[in-house]
Amino acid sequence: MKVVLVTRQGCHLCDEALSLLRDLGLQTEIADVDADAELHRLYDFRVPVVLIDGAVIAEGRISIGSLQEALKRSGRGPLHP
Repeated sequence: MKVVLVTRQGCHLCDEALSLLRDLGLQTEIADVDADAELHRLYDFRVPVVLIDGAVIAEGRISIGSLQEALKRSGRGPLHP
């Protein structure tokens, strides 16, 4: 399972999302939305965005509960911190 967090520098919601992903024990790749034209086109105003195997499972203000639910719906959970 490949987990990618689309983020940008200075984004406190992105920092919170990364912390939640780490709390769930997920190895997470960071992708800077401002460093990639395609990511910028797709996700500019949506960050943070969590992708699992290329599919968006969460975006914006992300809580541990919403992340766990999204992972369950995607067939990747349940996960417990």
